[in-house]
Amino acid sequence: MTQSSALARSLTVIAAAIAALVFLVPVASATEPAEGYEQFAGCPTPEENPEITGCIRSDVTGGYLQTGSKTVPIENPLTISGGLNAELEGFDYNSNGGLSKVKQKVPGGVVGLTGLTWLLEFFGSDALTLYAETELAGTPTNFNFNTVTLPIKVHLTNPLGIIGGSCYIGSNSNPIVLNLTTGTTEPPPPNEPITGVEPEFEFDELEIFHLNNGTYVDNAFSAPGASGCVLKLFGFLPISLNGFVNEQAGLPSPAGYNSTVEDFNLELVPSELVYP
Repeated sequence: MTQSSALARSLTVIAAAIAALVFLVPVASATEPAEGYEQFAGCPTPEENPEITGCIRSDVTGGYLQTGSKTVPIENPLTISGGLNAELEGFDYNSNGGLSKVKQKVPGGVVGLTGLTWLLEFFGSDALTLYAETELAGTPTNFNFNTVTLPIKVHLTNPLGIIGGSCYIGSNSNPIVLNLTTGTTEPPPPNEPITGVEPEFEFDELEIFHLNNGTYVDNAFSAPGASGCVLKLFGFLPISLNGFVNEQAGLPSPAGYNSTVEDFNLELVPSELVYP
C-alpha cells in the first residue's frame, strides 16, 4: 500500500470515529467554544446549524498564488475555519469563521499591475503599493484531508483607492477554482505535474485531530480576467483599467499557465467538544 493510500485509509477510519462520537456526547447548548477550543470560534453552534458535527480550522502559513504572469507570495498567514457535517461536506461558518481577511503585498505595485508608469510622477512608488486579499467565492467542498476544492476571488486594493474599491480577479459567478491536493497534479501543458506534501497527523489530549506541515498544490486551474478595476484621479470620471490589468497580468489565463503552493496545518474536532 502506498503512503498516500495508507494516509487516506487512516483518515477515513478517523472520520468515522469522529462521526460515531457525535452520538455519545450530549447535545451542545453553549454559544462560546469551551476552554482549549477557542480556535474553533468560527464553527457554527448547534443552534446556528444542527447539521454540523465537526469543527475545522486550517492555517495557510506560506507559499504563493500565480495567475497569468503575476505571482503573489503568501507572506502573511491566513485561516479558513468553520464546520462540516458527518460526511465531511456542507461547510458552513458563523461571523467568526470563513476565510480570514489578510492582505498580501503584490510585487510591482499598481504600476506593475497596470503598466501605467506615469503614475510614479504624481504619487511615487510608496503610494502605489498594491495588496491582494483572497476571498471565498463559493462553498469549499471535497474535504478529505489530502484534498479540498476552494472557489476564490482575489480583491486588489491600494491604500489611496487609485484602482477603485472593487478590483477583482475572479467573482462569485466566475471564480478561480482551486482543486488543492497533497498528491501529484495532472495539469494540461505547458505546466508539468507537481507534488504536494502529505501532513503529519496526531491526536492530542483534547481529542483534536491535527494535520501538520502539509503542502497543498494545484497547477491545473484557469484564471478569469479582471473586473471592476477603475482609475480614480483628481475627481475625474473613473477610467476602466480592466484592459490594462489583463494585458499586463496575462489574463484571462487558461489552465496550464497558473499555479499555487500552500503550506498548511489543519485541526478537526467533534463539534460537541467545542460547544459542550
